[in-house]
Formats: sequence, structure tokens, C-alpha cells
Amino acid sequence: MIKILFVSVALLAAGMAMLLVKVLGTENGRFSSQHIHDSKAMRQRGIHCVMDQDREMRAHKNMDLRTKI
Repeated sequence: MIKILFVSVALLAAGMAMLLVKVLGTENGRFSSQHIHDSKAMRQRGIHCVMDQDREMRAHKNMDLRTKI
């Protein structure tokens, strides 16, 4: 039982140490944004986040309904 506890604490400590190295190694101690809309490559491909895609589809659907009336 103690052996498992020691191994799990050691793994957690190793993970925290790796995270500390990442934070200290980045500019201003911040991680880059992981959002799709902040990625230049995704914008060039025309890929948006789900919220934007849903908004576009709803607007397109509403425009179709207005033209049929």
C-alpha cells in the first residue's frame, strides 16, 4: 500500500516538475492559446470553432426561411 502511494506521489511530482519547466520556458510564463480561432493555420483553412459554425448555420437557415415567405 505504501509502495503504491509513493509511486503515485512520485508520478505527480514528476508531472508538476515538467509543468514548471514548461511555464518557466515560455514567454511571460503563459501558455499559447489553444482555441481554434486563435490559430492562423485553422483560419487559413476556413475552420472555425463550433460556436461560430453554429451561428453561421443558423443565420444561413434564417435567410433561407425569409426568402421562402
